[in-house]
Amino acid sequence: MTAMQRIRGVGLTIILMWGWKRALLALLAGAVSALAMAPFNAWPVLFVTFPVVVWLIDGAGAGKLRGIPAAALTGWCFGFGYFVPGLYWIGYAFLVDAPTFGWLLPFAVAGLPAYLAIFTAIGFALARAIWTRDASRVLALAACLTIGEWLRGHVLTGFPWNAFGYALSEPLALAQSFSLLGLWGMTFLAIAIFASPAVLIDGRGSIRRPWLAPVMALGLLVVMAGYGAVRLSREPTRMIDSVKLRIMQPNLQQDVRFNYAAKADVMKKYLTLSDRSSGPQSTGVKDATVLIWPESAFPFFLTREADAMAQIASLLPRGTELITGSVRPPEQPASVPITRAYNSIYVIDHEGTVKSVYDKLHLVPFGEYLPYQNLMEKLGFEQLTKVQGGFLAGTRRRPMEIAGAPPMLPLICYEAVFTEDAASEGERPGWIVNLTNDGWFGISTGPYQHLQQTRMRGIEQGLPVVRAANTGISAVIDPLGRIVARLDLGIEGVLDSRLPTAIPATVYARVGDMPALVLVAAGLLIALARRPPRRRA
Repeated sequence: MTAMQRIRGVGLTIILMWGWKRALLALLAGAVSALAMAPFNAWPVLFVTFPVVVWLIDGAGAGKLRGIPAAALTGWCFGFGYFVPGLYWIGYAFLVDAPTFGWLLPFAVAGLPAYLAIFTAIGFALARAIWTRDASRVLALAACLTIGEWLRGHVLTGFPWNAFGYALSEPLALAQSFSLLGLWGMTFLAIAIFASPAVLIDGRGSIRRPWLAPVMALGLLVVMAGYGAVRLSREPTRMIDSVKLRIMQPNLQQDVRFNYAAKADVMKKYLTLSDRSSGPQSTGVKDATVLIWPESAFPFFLTREADAMAQIASLLPRGTELITGSVRPPEQPASVPITRAYNSIYVIDHEGTVKSVYDKLHLVPFGEYLPYQNLMEKLGFEQLTKVQGGFLAGTRRRPMEIAGAPPMLPLICYEAVFTEDAASEGERPGWIVNLTNDGWFGISTGPYQHLQQTRMRGIEQGLPVVRAANTGISAVIDPLGRIVARLDLGIEGVLDSRLPTAIPATVYARVGDMPALVLVAAGLLIALARRPPRRRA
């Protein structure tokens, strides 16, 4: 038996599967697909799992739930299998205050994947609605599943974490195509490329050269890698010598970060660590022009603690500015009780003056606010941050001015996974600063995935990214995604680096998601044109 015959045998077996075997295979295919994401980056597994997806949709025309309902159920099973191992780390956040939130852990670990899998089901159902009998069905799947992924990234504020396009973010040469197509264009290509081997089972009557589709897909991968290699060779990392960064990674536990009684200890650690020598030639914070602390750095309202502001002013030498996260109270008299707050970024100079403020726009559902907040609170629920009434959302994002450095675009925590949040309106920034606190998620795959996605925002925009994370991974990344300096997960320390120079605006920065829209539209049109005519009754 030849290899082609074996593949056809496997494909036909999968097509004819039904019942629990079919559901189980979809779950397993989804779970294995999660290995394509960071930190594993084992994307070749998708050459196995996505053909399985095509064959499962091929077989959706039989059984009781034939057609679109069967495809939707298969898609939900695949999505659930994909999201559970990919997002298991969210459960760690419910153990930070286990007596209060521990009982919700099973609902978070299974409930969020169950919800996100609805969008995978939508993609599968749409694909089945325009399904064809030849290789064009791969394009139907790519277009419709990309639509499902886009919806996942936008409905109810969105959660595009681990979108399939991130499978092509390693090696770095492949990731350069993000500068042309962005996340959604890369998602279309990833699905089309990895699903292409499914065509190998097509019968001789339907296609004469079944090997052509996977060969073309491999050729496209080679072209993408070649483009990336050329781009990397022509754009070496260049630094702004006058900008000296120092990133402080405190590695504080979550119970300390939200304990006001630990105020003095937190400040002492931040100040001592920020001024620590990082090498024989280092003189501490005096070497830096920009000091960066992570998200929500203090268990108190920074600007209402005069002693803390004085300590910061004493730490910073003349000409050095601090970029730090902090919870910020709304503008109101000090005598009025504070019931809600902003998750913010401050820029503070050496005199202890707040030069500018950014308030987070894209809040985390259930982490920073509750959907239907008032009703949920009446029922006894509270978000993980325990801010009564939930956090307040900011009103706009704009580049922030930093003395002696280019304007920087602020992104707090998971704002960095949204492509539209990294696209600044008006003046183009010179770099992106991502302050985050991945300490919620322990030593898990979550922080690695967050770093992976944040790197792609820099490549898409042609901007360097500077990332300060409480427990890691802090990093300085050039505009092509090269990691110039890094502090690994679960350690405390300081990271000194020059600031990489931005490159001219990329194709994606100029035209946005238009290439992705063209790809999806082309996929849909080709599939619709290739659909067999309906039989008359």
